Amino acid sequence: MTLAIFDLDNTLLNGDSDHAWGEFLIAKQLVKADQHQQQNDFFYEQYLAGTLDIFAYQEFVLSFLTQYDETALEQLHQEFMTTSIEPIILPQGRRLLAQHREQGHFIMIITATNDFITGPIANMLEVDHLIATQAEKINGRYTGRISGTPSFQQGKVIRLQQWLDENGESLDGAYFYSDSHNDLPLLQQVSHPVAVDPDQTLAAYAREHNWPVISLRD
Repeated sequence: MTLAIFDLDNTLLNGDSDHAWGEFLIAKQLVKADQHQQQNDFFYEQYLAGTLDIFAYQEFVLSFLTQYDETALEQLHQEFMTTSIEPIILPQGRRLLAQHREQGHFIMIITATNDFITGPIANMLEVDHLIATQAEKINGRYTGRISGTPSFQQGKVIRLQQWLDENGESLDGAYFYSDSHNDLPLLQQVSHPVAVDPDQTLAAYAREHNWPVISLRD
């Protein structure tokens, strides 16, 4: 089958869900505002620069989840979806997903953002499969650690290859849509790499290699 793979943040969303979660917690006064804002912005700048320590970042993000049970976290996430995520889902992104669905493609989101944040978003977008950084849970409680390889930079290639091996599939004819130079390792692996509202580094690379460059925000 043909895979249509999408990055999530700043590709299908007009914003970053991970960073938005931090902003949501600040607005709800569930974290120490100044300290959390500073750390949240610091890690986001690292991500944009391609220098993010994904393990340190996930430790920062996931520490909050250890304080609440599943029911409380689900209620918080429902509010987060309504106030922070639904307004930034790009209509043209939905249309692009629909086009691939109509062609019978298997639609996948692969994102560095953890599965607690992104699982409900993937469900709302009705994709076939999500690969996200996995937040470890033991006995129904988050531990504050990640499980397995984080799906960031080369980690996206590793996690996707694991899925391909487990499912007897390949990247023949596959599409991958992304905005970020952090995704170059995977973009270089697929038959149809597409730069979506790309950052400067990815835009330059795409032009050099004659990759399509599109906008879902026009």
